[in-house]
Amino acid sequence: MHQLRVRTETLFAARGRGHFTEKMRETFQLLDRMFYVILAIIGPPVNLLGIVILSRGKCGLSSCTTRYLIAMAMADLLVIITEVILWQLKFYYFPMSFLGITPMCSVIGVLLRAATDCSVWFTVTFSFDRCVAICCQQLKTRYCTKKTAALVLATTCIFFCSKNIPFYFIYEPAKIINNIPWDCVDKPSYFTELVWVLFDWFDKVCTPLLPFTLILLLNVLTVRHILVASRVRKGLRGQSKKENHSDPEMESRRKSVILLFTISGSFILLWSVYVIDFLRYNITGTYPSDYTDSEFIFQQVGWMLRNLSCCTNTFIYGATQSKFREQVRTAAKYPLTSIIQLFSEKKSN
Repeated sequence: MHQLRVRTETLFAARGRGHFTEKMRETFQLLDRMFYVILAIIGPPVNLLGIVILSRGKCGLSSCTTRYLIAMAMADLLVIITEVILWQLKFYYFPMSFLGITPMCSVIGVLLRAATDCSVWFTVTFSFDRCVAICCQQLKTRYCTKKTAALVLATTCIFFCSKNIPFYFIYEPAKIINNIPWDCVDKPSYFTELVWVLFDWFDKVCTPLLPFTLILLLNVLTVRHILVASRVRKGLRGQSKKENHSDPEMESRRKSVILLFTISGSFILLWSVYVIDFLRYNITGTYPSDYTDSEFIFQQVGWMLRNLSCCTNTFIYGATQSKFREQVRTAAKYPLTSIIQLFSEKKSN
């Protein structure tokens, strides 16, 4: 999965296919570099802000929902650190640093795969939790609890961290300089030995095929339930004749639905290009090294949007949750109020 980045970066210079001029290729590479620099600057503080504010438990969200959101923010932060900072920026700006030594490169490859899997599947578990809370009232009291959330998140994390350990052994050095192995490329046996081929397909099903499908399915089920329940409640409450009659339960459910749909909708939107390209080269059997320039750019845009998804959730909380915005304002004012209070105390003394 991640080794494609190293191999396809040389395609612009090595191949004359496509209709892109050298200037256009250089422009895209410059934009690619700038994008990852900006992502590395914005991503960590944004996710840390989300973790700190959600951990305070003053956003009006259930403790169960809060645990899922914190776990998602932590996984996203790890993706930014491993994928963006230790992988992408290292490739562009520090190609001969110690991070490029094959054993270290292999460790980073395992870590970024595990972080990506956790980020994706924490979104799935959150979507399932909200689907249960909205659609299954009898199961809600038993499933949507802090204890269940902690168990589900811990099990998911342990499984995907363990699942990615074998990837450490698929890499071999791309080159050896002064008896030091540098960079990581896949061993030829990874594509020929039955065990590795089966493992590769298992990995592909786990991410992104199954989670992408599950999130779509869970949202369809939730929408269907909401539409049916809304008609029933309107009929029971006579809202066809009393348009101004409030329904506290429907209002509470509306806020929960908005949070669910914005998070899962953002995930689906930002991962869609990556998934389309993923399906394309797996179904057609076209290896990325044979991509035309336009196909290569489409692939890289998919990677960029996929990585961007690790920075969007905190902005979604701010846009959809008034109490989260209030906590952000309080956090922003805290340094200023502390300084004013300190000066006031000195003057009084």
